Amino acid sequence: MKLLLDTHILIWTIADSERLPEKARKLIINPANEVYYSIASIWEIQMKCLAHPGQMDFTAEQILEYCNVSGFYRLPVNEKHIFYLKHLVRPEASPPHKDPFDKIMVCQAAVENMLFITHDHVIPDYHEPCIYPV
Repeated sequence: MKLLLDTHILIWTIADSERLPEKARKLIINPANEVYYSIASIWEIQMKCLAHPGQMDFTAEQILEYCNVSGFYRLPVNEKHIFYLKHLVRPEASPPHKDPFDKIMVCQAAVENMLFITHDHVIPDYHEPCIYPV
């Protein structure tokens, strides 16, 4: 199975954090699964590092190096992912969700037939079958 890690899941994996849900940990360490990270996560981390210097435990470069050493696969953003954005629909009663990084990663997972592993409580409101909340 192909897994795409949401940015916070990726960071918790790298940090071997107690915050990483056991459900996610089991999927990530399962050798039968292919673990992917989106280049959008690296972009998001870089943006956060620039906006809040010294508040992140890792730089974007360090996370990218860890992903490469760990054998995680890189998923670039392409046109199909961008055009899938028009399919993302949320019920009117759902809380707003304006994070463009999350949105593009949901689209990447949907287009590439992956499970998007997330701990973000508002993402499942998209009702995309690729979303796997942990």
